[in-house]
Amino acid sequence: MLLSPVSFNRAATNQKVREQVRLELSFLNSDLQMLKEELEGLNISVGVYQSTEEAFTIPLIPLGLKETKDVDFSVVLKDFILEHYSEDSYLYEDEIADLMDLRQACRTPSRDEAGVELLMSYFIQLGFVESRFFPPTRQMGILFTWYDSLTGVPVSQQNLLLEKASILFNIGALYTQIGTRCNRQTEAGLQSAVDAFQRAAGVLNYLKETFTHTPSYDMSPAMLSVLVKMMLAQAQESMFEKICLSGIQNEFFMLVKVAQEAAKVGEVYRQLHTAMNQEPVKENIPYSWASLACVKAHHYEALAHYFTATLLIDHRLKPGTDEDHQEKCLSQLYEHMPEGMTPLATLKNVHQRQQLGKSHLCRAVTHHEESVREASLCKKLRNIEVLQEVLSAAHQRSRLKYTQLREDYDLLNLIDVPDIISKTEREVEIIPPQFSKVTVTDFFQKLGPLSVFSANKRWTPPRSIHFAAEEGDLGFTLRGNSPVQVHFLDPYCSAAVAGTKEGDYIVSIQDVDCKWLTVSEVIKLLKSFGQNDIEMKVVSLLDATSSMHSKCATYSVGMQKTYSMICLAIDDDDKTDKNKKISKKLSFLSWSTNKNRQKSASTLCLPSVGVRVAGPPVKKKLPSPFSLLTSDSSLY
Repeated sequence: MLLSPVSFNRAATNQKVREQVRLELSFLNSDLQMLKEELEGLNISVGVYQSTEEAFTIPLIPLGLKETKDVDFSVVLKDFILEHYSEDSYLYEDEIADLMDLRQACRTPSRDEAGVELLMSYFIQLGFVESRFFPPTRQMGILFTWYDSLTGVPVSQQNLLLEKASILFNIGALYTQIGTRCNRQTEAGLQSAVDAFQRAAGVLNYLKETFTHTPSYDMSPAMLSVLVKMMLAQAQESMFEKICLSGIQNEFFMLVKVAQEAAKVGEVYRQLHTAMNQEPVKENIPYSWASLACVKAHHYEALAHYFTATLLIDHRLKPGTDEDHQEKCLSQLYEHMPEGMTPLATLKNVHQRQQLGKSHLCRAVTHHEESVREASLCKKLRNIEVLQEVLSAAHQRSRLKYTQLREDYDLLNLIDVPDIISKTEREVEIIPPQFSKVTVTDFFQKLGPLSVFSANKRWTPPRSIHFAAEEGDLGFTLRGNSPVQVHFLDPYCSAAVAGTKEGDYIVSIQDVDCKWLTVSEVIKLLKSFGQNDIEMKVVSLLDATSSMHSKCATYSVGMQKTYSMICLAIDDDDKTDKNKKISKKLSFLSWSTNKNRQKSASTLCLPSVGVRVAGPPVKKKLPSPFSLLTSDSSLY
């Protein structure tokens, strides 16, 4: 923001002092303006990330990626695993290193679909991490720092939501860079550009609606609204280029269509330029962006008038011509015809058509002159040669056509032509991010199902229960999916006497991890021990009310006792889970070859009750990551 001498004028009464202050501030403001223009070239240049193909096309605007500092998850996550999950944190060093490798890879993604998938994978993984390690009632002490992509100002918070929002922004920015790099000389390339900009708009719009109080200015709702408009405008422009790619035939109905398509592009850029000049975004929108939006608004409005002039001047009604269709098309070009004119009469009157056409050419030349002037006022745009060539060629074409038709006293006879009604065959739209198409495995899945083993739930340390089945009767029923709960419990059975309680979750049996096992699998495991002593580890939720699952199974041999509560093997729902095998977690190798193997010492120790070493995880399909993303997206 530029400095104002008003406060100094009020403070100083000496006229010479006031003049000196004014002079010094003017120099300072000039230096600040020059610095601001230089900073624009660092991350928000119009010229970067453009297609490498030689093309006679106007450049598009990409967004730069947000930069960040390194983050060390190891100490905090290890402490939390010991404190909250009562597990040996060193068993999770590989998983923590995988997470840090993935984050590091996200700082330099490739400018293609693989890069987008990488960022989406990390974003979804953050949903798992948030549910596992970030309780809603406390800060975890991990400081995330991200730099504003427009101003370069750093923002730091001990809040995972800043990390998630910044990754979302970079997904949108990456789509813009993919869009600008597309080959706009082919139909497939233009379609890819349209798709990329629509997806960029979808991600940025999702960010605006989901994270409503982001502290970084480039992610404020006002700025994101402008960026969404900019992406949709560029998608509409690419759609227009696709229509014109095969050439524009000098045919009446084709010219009507192209004129209205050009008017549509001019209209969306006019709206974008207006939005860019509104508070509070006006101060931080790069000057080159606002200038280019204005240039394109004038350029495409000029094209709309040029094509309208061409259809009026070059085409006349002939015998056999479909008069009704032409009359309808001409009437739909305007909100209302110029005073004293009707569509059909104008089509039949050669002089009227020519005068109306020349008036459109004058409007076209005026808009072309404005687009050239606006481009010349911005240093960044002046240095883009292809932009200057496109604007100059279009300007010369309109001037040449008008010069060929110009007559004396034309200025006295020109008609005040109305604007062209914008119309498009395909309105571009926001495409929401499709996270469900990205397959992601929770790095920390061996901690157990998130429905129970999450940061917002508390339970006792694992308790060791030593018991044995009496005549095939264990003395309790099991209930639930994964993890399995003890349901009805015989208060006199050996398991109850050893400390088992109704509602306990079974986490292991004879050092076999059971957190991901179903009822039938746990029953099968218990039955395998027969009458031998069994060591079972259980945990109890500390919440006042613990959820009890709906599925139950009983098992008994001989049914000798009336209070027989012993788990029987069950059936259909669990058959689908029989293909699961207990196996070690595969190493995460795809994001980085150099892992962050940081053996950070934990500041905590394991609880003295029920210390155990977790068994290998059971591979099981995880719930949708979006059920894990918190609905409270405020960063405050």
